[in-house]
Amino acid sequence: MAAKTHKVAIVGVGKIARDQHVPAIERSQSFELAATASRNAEISGTRAYRTLAELLDAEPGITCISLCTPPQARYADARLALKAGRHVMLEKPPGATLSEVHDLVELARSKNVSLYATWHSRHAAAVDAAREWLAGRRIDAIRINWKEDVRYWHPGQEWIWEAGGVGVFDPGINGLSVLTEILPFPIHLASAELSFPENRNTPIAASLRFRAPTNIPITAEFDWLEEGSPLWDIEIDTDGGAMLLREGGARLLIDGKEKASGGDAEYPRLYARFAELIPTGAIEVDLAPMRHVADAFTLGKRVTVAPFHW
Repeated sequence: MAAKTHKVAIVGVGKIARDQHVPAIERSQSFELAATASRNAEISGTRAYRTLAELLDAEPGITCISLCTPPQARYADARLALKAGRHVMLEKPPGATLSEVHDLVELARSKNVSLYATWHSRHAAAVDAAREWLAGRRIDAIRINWKEDVRYWHPGQEWIWEAGGVGVFDPGINGLSVLTEILPFPIHLASAELSFPENRNTPIAASLRFRAPTNIPITAEFDWLEEGSPLWDIEIDTDGGAMLLREGGARLLIDGKEKASGGDAEYPRLYARFAELIPTGAIEVDLAPMRHVADAFTLGKRVTVAPFHW
């Protein structure tokens, strides 16, 4: 087997790293997992460090860093890696604030290294087909329903309830990333209502309303108390029929008939794209989904709801 081109280190060995990043790297033709940095977790058989600073000092041959830490801690590690001349891949959302990410872009540009802000749901199996089907059609209405059970998908993860953890927008931003990828025109937030548990600092549900160049209704409903199977759907009414993008973008149905579908290869596709950026030090940072979330916190009416307990 040919040697892999890039040695990569994962920073933050949590659920998303174990569930998605490690398997994707194992399948990659370009990346070899060379080390990890995490305060309290390791991956068996891989060199482990407590901090990114220790890793960077000890591992000059590692050229790429994949940051899987919660967004509140990501900025400092990203700056450290970029200043050390390493290519950096960011889990979503790419930071705790827009200003942080803009600063990282400038630093990456000055160091001539790649910075990749990932949106994994954009790489779901039917997203490209949905974008192509919508092109040239008149869009009459859009509805996003992105609902799941926080206890199943984020068991015991307190960082999601802390300032900067974005709460229900952690999954909701996936729906926004898909919508901004497939629409042929820009949208912006018009209003929002955010439901905050009385004992938490981030919302557990959100209702959003958007404006578009044409006067069409665009809504998004996010909820973290949906029991059973998650609901990750985008419905779009058009002059050519009703489009339904289901299961986070894995299935495309037109007037109830399936037109495209596929298995989960989102994270392998992220690493394949990262490999394409590295040779030229290219930067790929699209902040459209994160801008909508920031606008929701700016415009949103805050409603206090029942306390949340695990």
